[in-house]
Formats: sequence, structure tokens, C-alpha cells
Amino acid sequence: MTIQSIELSNFRNYEREEFHFHEGTNVLYGNNAQGKTNVLEAIYVGGTTRSHKGSRDQEMIRSGQKEAHIRYFLEKRNRVSKVEVHMKKKGSKGIAIDGLPIRSSRELLGLANIVFFSPEDMSIIKDGPEERRRFIDMELCQLNKAYLFYLTQYKKVLKQRNALLKQIQEKPDLKSTLDIWDSQLVEHGRKIMGLRESFIGEIREIMKRKHASLTGGAEQIDVMYQPNCRKQDFEEKLFIERDRDVFLGTTTIGPHRDDMIFMAEEKDLRKYGSQGQKRTAALSLKMAEIEIVERTIGEKPVLLLDDVLSELDRNRQNYLLENIKGIQTIITCTGLEEFVENGINIDRTFEIIEGTSRQNETIEL
Repeated sequence: MTIQSIELSNFRNYEREEFHFHEGTNVLYGNNAQGKTNVLEAIYVGGTTRSHKGSRDQEMIRSGQKEAHIRYFLEKRNRVSKVEVHMKKKGSKGIAIDGLPIRSSRELLGLANIVFFSPEDMSIIKDGPEERRRFIDMELCQLNKAYLFYLTQYKKVLKQRNALLKQIQEKPDLKSTLDIWDSQLVEHGRKIMGLRESFIGEIREIMKRKHASLTGGAEQIDVMYQPNCRKQDFEEKLFIERDRDVFLGTTTIGPHRDDMIFMAEEKDLRKYGSQGQKRTAALSLKMAEIEIVERTIGEKPVLLLDDVLSELDRNRQNYLLENIKGIQTIITCTGLEEFVENGINIDRTFEIIEGTSRQNETIEL
């Protein structure tokens, strides 16, 4: 799978710019705050409908403008698709595939398979459960339409149940109406937990292998799914906690409170891991993500690397660059020194200066 080109209009600091990518290694280089990461963000928005940074649509529109457009061409399974994303200061975004508007942004998920790796991805390892759930949900929604359906339905029911819990605080007679929402929450929640358990099991198997290779066998890693409750106990626990949920005005039991744990040498990396260990775990996780995508769709994903090489030591740099051969990769960096030092060929470079780009010829190092 490859991104052939992308055109940006009034996106971030780009007035209008077009990039034509090579199917191999593409490097966007230049000084900081010139707009390199904005290109990766636009690609990610085009594939997933949302920013990797969690930015709102309004924040991605160029200053002083009311709208922004992203248009890109994607080749997957020997078929080229055109995707257009129209963001507005007011109102929801519009999306079209091959010129036909889609009713829901969810229809876009899975068309492009993108793996994004930046220094901020250490947050998956070191921050709270919300970051890890976000990682799980974004990956599974791209790979499994059933998961996307169950998650969408679960969130709708959860929102309704939480609203009802607050109403019950004022009108206790409404408590019996929780039954209908609880049954739907359990139905969709159990499906979510089952798919998450399988996904994390697959992540676990691949990460162990990748991590052992990366550390020369010196360190073992383990990944475990930590559900908020067991599937078979969900309905019972939801009922038991009803009074507490009414008191708090929110649902305290369910997969919206799940987590996953990364362990090294039987210690929780989030609490006891060094910065180096967390970086290595994040790298192993991304390598596992790439393999899972390829297993699932039968093609390699597009890999976006945002200033990652500067955060890795020489050993991790070499491992990463060696393992992304054959994958279309779009990398941001301040200079080309890392590639020169590692003897890595660059297929296409783009020098980024204040929201404009200059494409250069292939560089063989």
C-alpha cells in the first residue's frame, strides 16, 4: 500500500502545496517549526479522520481561513483511490472517496492503513490507560469493521446510560429503566473485550520476538490485557455497582475502563521502567503494529516517522531502518546526517521551508 501524492490547501501553515511520494523512503527535512510534522498529520487525518495529536478541525485550518482541504491518492491492492477531506471552522468535516461523499467518517477507516511513530508514542507506555485504549481502538477500527461497529454502539449506549444515571439522581423512579441500557451495554461490551483480548494476545507474541531481537536477548518483555472486569462477570458487576453509578452519575464498570500492561523483568514499565526501556518498548510495539497490519490486510502499511531517529541510539536506529525496508516510509528530521552515518538510501527528499517544499532527486548514500 502506498500514498502516491497529497495536496494541502490552507492546512496548518500550508497555503497550497503538493507532495508526490516515492514508494520507498521519503524524507522531509528542514529546521524546526517549518511544517514537516504538518504533512504527516495531514496524511494521518486523511486515513483516520482525526489528528494524531488530538487536535480539533478548527485548529488545523490555516490562520485567517475558514476552510482547509486535503486531497490524496492511495494505491492499495493495485487499485488507486482518491480521498478528499474538507474541514470547516464551523460544522463537521466532509469526506469523499473517488468523488462520492460518504455519510459517516467511519466509512473511511480501513481504506488506508497507517502506522504513525513519534517520540510522543512513549505516552502509550508511560501515561494513563486512556492512551493505551486509544491505541487499541485506533488500530482495531482500521483492521476490523465489526470492532468499529461494536465500539460505536457501545459509546452511544454508554452516553445514554450516563445521562440516565444523572436523571435518576433527581427522579429515583427511573432506576428500573436502566435494564434496557445495561443489556445493550453488556452485549456490545463483551464483543469489544473479546476482540481486544485477541488483539493484545497477537501484539504480545510479536512484541516478545521483536523486543528480544532489539535487545540482543538481554531483556524480555510481556504485554497483558487488563480488562476492567471479566466478560462473563460484566452483567453481574454492572448490576452490583448500580447504586454507586447513580451516586457518581457515571458508569464505573465496562471496557471503557480497560487497560494493557507492559512488563519487563516482571516489573511494570510504566512505574519502574527507565526512559531507555520505554523507548525500546515503544519501538517494539510499533514494529509489532506493522506486522499485524500486514498479516491482516496482506499488504504493508504506510509508515510515518516524526523526528524519531533523533530520539533513538545508534543500535535502535539501525534496527528500525533495517526493519522498514520494503515499506513506504515518510520521515521527518532536521537534517540528513542520520542517513549518511547509517548508509541508508533515500528515494526522495523534500526540503521544507515555512510551509513550502522543494523536492529533490534520489540520494544514494
